[in-house]
Amino acid sequence: MSHVSTPQRSDSEAPSRRRGKGRKGRSGKRHTGRNVLIALGLLVLAAGGTGYWLYSDLDGNIKGVDIDKAIGDNRPEKLPTSGQNVLVLGSDSRAGANASLHTGHVSGARSDTALVMHIPEGRTKAVAVSIPRDTLVTRPECTKSDGTTVPSAKRVMFNSIYSQVGPACVVKTVEQMSGVRMDHYIEIDFAGFKGLVDAIGGVPITTDQDIHDSSSGLDLPAGTHRLDGTQALEFVRTRHGIGDGSDLGRIGLQQKFMLALLSEIKKQDLLGSPTKAYKIADSLTAALTTDSDLASLTKLAKFGRSLNGVDPADMDTIMLPVAYDKIDPNRVVGAEPQDSQLWKAIRTDSRIPESAKKSPATGGGS
Repeated sequence: MSHVSTPQRSDSEAPSRRRGKGRKGRSGKRHTGRNVLIALGLLVLAAGGTGYWLYSDLDGNIKGVDIDKAIGDNRPEKLPTSGQNVLVLGSDSRAGANASLHTGHVSGARSDTALVMHIPEGRTKAVAVSIPRDTLVTRPECTKSDGTTVPSAKRVMFNSIYSQVGPACVVKTVEQMSGVRMDHYIEIDFAGFKGLVDAIGGVPITTDQDIHDSSSGLDLPAGTHRLDGTQALEFVRTRHGIGDGSDLGRIGLQQKFMLALLSEIKKQDLLGSPTKAYKIADSLTAALTTDSDLASLTKLAKFGRSLNGVDPADMDTIMLPVAYDKIDPNRVVGAEPQDSQLWKAIRTDSRIPESAKKSPATGGGS
């Protein structure tokens, strides 16, 4: 397969455009994007048992953020069970190795993709809730890394908070909107995602329709293709080439890629190849930022081993129920009562009602 051009986006690219009323939207379960791969990557890294000591020299790759200190005491209470909640972000940075992955002139970084991963008590099943980047939220008062206080603001687009105030404020915003305390924070940048795909030799993807998106650079005819890291980025960032061109419609492609990557990891038996596992671990740790409680290989390994009972392929993946904003139909807002039902189920470690998995705004996916 010929190489395709690198993605091109501007800071204004995000709207969830509404399709005509006659378009049938996707219903039922919504699947999250590529950043579930962070959790999977940690399992690949950590589940090698006694062999994980071979990667001790990778400790210095991991960057840590003291979320507890940055947020302070104004947080939801911890779960009374041993369940865990992890906020996972994919950052769209233009710095360092990520610079070559963009052709635009946008500076800074944004949380390109975000999800809340809930691991119930017992660690046998997990739920991942993706938060659409176009969601309008109330950003709470936050303190930046330089000590500057940023006042609360309403109707702020979710993916702008990262660049405006920093990762701790994203955590605080999610906690305020959900009432769910985040036990951990994990972030991976685009370079790390690209490196993971290249480290396993690419991922096979089958599409039943041509996908042409000049914004992401993807030009993919129908059929089966093995995507390298650059092409994988274009695939998961594509939105103009499928559905109604919205950010919501892109989630279906991200789900397809996530499942294909899972299948490829299992097929290759990466844990049986120390050399390949090291290469993957090196790519991941260099791209990781975590809360300070996870910011070492030993801590990541311990956390990963605690998830050994969770089969990622069976993860219940849901898109946060949203509706088109009445003032700006290019944006979405949390849909009620579905949102409240969803977050309550996670707070109480209980089964999520089917009604809470359905979103009024679907993005026109098929």
